[in-house]
Amino acid sequence: MTDLPEKLTCITGAGQSEVGRPSSRTALQLTADACLQAIADAGLKVSDIDGVATYPGKSAEGGGIAPVSPAEAAAVLGIDPRWILASGEGFSHMAPIFNAITAIACGLARHVVIFRTVAQATARLASRQSTLMAGERNARIEGNNAWTVPFNALSPINTFALYAQAYFDKYGATSEQLGAIAVNSRRNAAHNPNAIYRKPLSLEDYLASRVISSPLRLFDCDSHIDGSTAIVVSHRDAASDLRNPPLHIEAMGMAMGGLWVGKFAGDFTHLAADKAGAMLWSRTDLTPGDVDCAQIYDGFSIHVWLWLEALGMVGRGEAAAFVEGGRRIAIDGELPLNTGGGQLSAGRFHGYGHIHEATVQLWGRGGGRQVQDARTCLISNGGYGYGAMLLRRD
Repeated sequence: MTDLPEKLTCITGAGQSEVGRPSSRTALQLTADACLQAIADAGLKVSDIDGVATYPGKSAEGGGIAPVSPAEAAAVLGIDPRWILASGEGFSHMAPIFNAITAIACGLARHVVIFRTVAQATARLASRQSTLMAGERNARIEGNNAWTVPFNALSPINTFALYAQAYFDKYGATSEQLGAIAVNSRRNAAHNPNAIYRKPLSLEDYLASRVISSPLRLFDCDSHIDGSTAIVVSHRDAASDLRNPPLHIEAMGMAMGGLWVGKFAGDFTHLAADKAGAMLWSRTDLTPGDVDCAQIYDGFSIHVWLWLEALGMVGRGEAAAFVEGGRRIAIDGELPLNTGGGQLSAGRFHGYGHIHEATVQLWGRGGGRQVQDARTCLISNGGYGYGAMLLRRD
């Protein structure tokens, strides 16, 4: 498997700007902060960077969901890229990372900075409608939102509440079990100085919070923020001379879901993410038992259950019981989960906060949330298109 493209690349640096609700800095300033931090963290100069990528490209959809293009970032950073990409559909948020891996393996670039910037908190201040899929009043609805908004499903929570209810009905899962995800995330966020919610959250607090779209409650939802996070992906031949021990991209997996085009097949208790999981494990000799910690996509808490099963970390229908009580997913548990607070407590970077947290753990920077002797980390990303990576440190 040594000829697979991901085996030729590694993560060499990571950075994250301040995270605010809102931030006083512009989206472009936040982008520059994160990218410059990631480049310096790798021990590189800006002139060493020859590729720039982001998800999903500059967009007005969702009010602040993607306010900075890769061309704008390159200009403000002073990068003259040989390779540049903005990637939207497909295997969702990880698309620019997977494309960067391919570009590096093909010799199109050697060091690529990949960033994710959001300014949804600022947009939300201007209009509470800005972060709904319907956008502004009377606006024309296009793309995948056209399959939900006309039916008064104005937020993705309306879609994924159907998955949560179906899972509850089929497997006898409970709100107490689902609440363990939010409580664990908040406990971990207390040790993350960049997390937006650090106040302790009890299971009783969770159960007392208002229902947003039954059975999902307030604390089942991730939170809009302003901020940027970035990583540098490099060719493995260039990594040995850099500042950090390289984080090898051991395997990757991807899949496309029908939700992009309003198509649904099967029941509501699993996602097409299982195809991404199968692809990932087919590209490595490691197994789920070798995973030291996991950063699992939590746009809504139900995503965590569905992804754990899709990745083969637990059997189908077993996720609720696995997380119950939070013991097995705690920092010192069987599978430390969302160690920086995830999107539920650290803020919505559409999965890029999870990638940043994976680097924190594998480089031993976690402080009070550090998983002892972490050498492998599993990351998943997306609720519509699906991407997964397994990172390994020697």
